[in-house]
Amino acid sequence: MPILGAHMSIAGGYYKSIDSGAETGCECVQLFTKNNNQWRGKDISDEDIILFKTQLATHGIKHTLSHASYLINMASPKDELWEKSVDAFGIELQRAELLGIPYVVVHPGSFTTSTAAEGIQRIAVALDEVHSQLPDLKVKCLLETTAGQGSNLGWQLEQLAEMLQQCQSPERVGVCVDTCHMFAAGYDLRDESIYNQTWEQFDQLIGLERLLAFHLNDSKKELGSRKDRHEHIGDGEMGLDPFRLLLNDTRFLHIPMYLETGKGDRPDCPAGLTWDQFNLETLRSLINS
Repeated sequence: MPILGAHMSIAGGYYKSIDSGAETGCECVQLFTKNNNQWRGKDISDEDIILFKTQLATHGIKHTLSHASYLINMASPKDELWEKSVDAFGIELQRAELLGIPYVVVHPGSFTTSTAAEGIQRIAVALDEVHSQLPDLKVKCLLETTAGQGSNLGWQLEQLAEMLQQCQSPERVGVCVDTCHMFAAGYDLRDESIYNQTWEQFDQLIGLERLLAFHLNDSKKELGSRKDRHEHIGDGEMGLDPFRLLLNDTRFLHIPMYLETGKGDRPDCPAGLTWDQFNLETLRSLINS
């Protein structure tokens, strides 16, 4: 069976994300280990670590994923921002390791005033720098597929492949696929033939063994829009077909899949049912269908 879950808030303590995930019906949980729009975060205490790991064991949740700050830009041509991003990403990896989270997903970055080729090189060098500073760290970086908005890199599989090829320690780097981003980037996962071709291309360029997490999101915008706008499952331009194909693809049964859709209550559902619960129910209804 697919491993399904969602991004959960750490408000009130890291362990709260696990409690909320379990209450929602998650089998995997993604979280921020600090405010995602700030460079620095409060230190993680021994109590934080104990409570977090205790709740993981209590609820039997074995798959966790951390998402790095949106401020990080390892493709930046500006040395000051690049160095700040390298330092910040290193801290993100260390925070995840303290909590026992195996992967940290990060947006590769934007080349802004340089070129795509220069930006890709900057990302590879940034990863090498982080790895050289933290040689014994077990946590892996996951580069996320992007929609390609503006000068964002990682919207083409070829770009991600080039980042990995230029990195000196590619074994320490994996990929997180976001379905909304892939669709917005022009990969029409609604069509079974194109769906299969996309994963064949992924395997040839990157290797399916490097695909270690999914973000499951529908898209508010049309195919190839290059705009990152998440929508609830089945309510966007993608519809249910891509998710049906994905959830019944035996190659991905062991890879955790995390919702990043809107929160709150669903107005037309019974009282107390959240959007996460509804989206999870929708996804699970597609299995074996």
